[in-house]
Amino acid sequence: MNAIEDLHELGQSLWLDNITRELLSSGTLQRYLRDFAITGLTSNPTIFDKAIRNTYFYDAAILAKAAEEKSGEALFFELALEDLTRAADLFLPIHTATRGVDGWVSLEVSPLLANDAIGTVREAARLHARAQRVNLFIKIPGTSAGLIAIEESIFAGVPVNVTLLFSREQYLAAADAYMRGIERRIAAGLNPKVGSVASIFVSRWDVAVKDAVPVALRNQLGIAIARRAYRAYRKLLVSPRWRKLTEAGAGEQRLLWASTGTKDPLAPDTLYLQALAAPDTINTIPEKTLLAFADHGAVSGSMPADGGDAENVIAAFVQAGVDDAVLATQLQRDGAAAFSTSWRDLMACIATKSARLAKAETGRDDRS
Repeated sequence: MNAIEDLHELGQSLWLDNITRELLSSGTLQRYLRDFAITGLTSNPTIFDKAIRNTYFYDAAILAKAAEEKSGEALFFELALEDLTRAADLFLPIHTATRGVDGWVSLEVSPLLANDAIGTVREAARLHARAQRVNLFIKIPGTSAGLIAIEESIFAGVPVNVTLLFSREQYLAAADAYMRGIERRIAAGLNPKVGSVASIFVSRWDVAVKDAVPVALRNQLGIAIARRAYRAYRKLLVSPRWRKLTEAGAGEQRLLWASTGTKDPLAPDTLYLQALAAPDTINTIPEKTLLAFADHGAVSGSMPADGGDAENVIAAFVQAGVDDAVLATQLQRDGAAAFSTSWRDLMACIATKSARLAKAETGRDDRS
């Protein structure tokens, strides 16, 4: 049995942290489903920016949509929905076979709405309605405004991938928002089964502290934070409140490990995959990490349900001068800012490419 099969036997799903038109058109994504048991995928503005900027696969579509006087966010969301609905259809048999546990794809609302609860709720509903796919998550950040939007979106029946969570406390706040939305649906006589996952970002912790702690502590904080969150997750799954929801027909909001590509060139390239092996979770990984794990990864056991040595490790970082509560807030704030920057870069990329393609097309018309 290879390492990927070991993870599935353990009860963990592997999702791809990538989506491009080339992946879909070349058959590569289908091969990942078949050979590596990928059961879902996620996307973000940076992924689309790289794909649109560095390949020609979107050029014809951009040219056609620009000719229809579409631009900016409107043009982008058409491109993104074309890709993600194709991917959703590819994963639909998995979604059906697992009764909605797996087989999801994710689309992010504009990061510029991170502090706008009303705007996020409106945009989440609009995008989900346009997609017309039962297995499409709308990604909403776990910011203060995002928590309001998560509850309202879940109540409205919009599946949500809660993103930009960095700590146990942020995770629990997101879980509470999800449960409130489901409880309101039950009270209103609505179907309580609305899909959701809660995404904890891992490697960014280690990047943030790498120059502030002794070498012996490097690449340990993210895993310890994840273990602390996993303990809270396991406790929540057996809580009376959660049991009441599941007995009413609600599904579990699974914990998802995000930002799991190794950033330290001196660390193993499968570090986070091996450390974050845990039942009832998802690990969403870049292609490079997926291929490395398939080649030489190993699963040595499951993350302890009680968090293992997480508190001792975090205490060592506190002693070294790291305030994990303050850093969690900063990481979420920085993450939201970085997503907004990526979004603006993406809009600029689309505008530049639209203009360049239109100019080239005009030149061809003039020569003909």
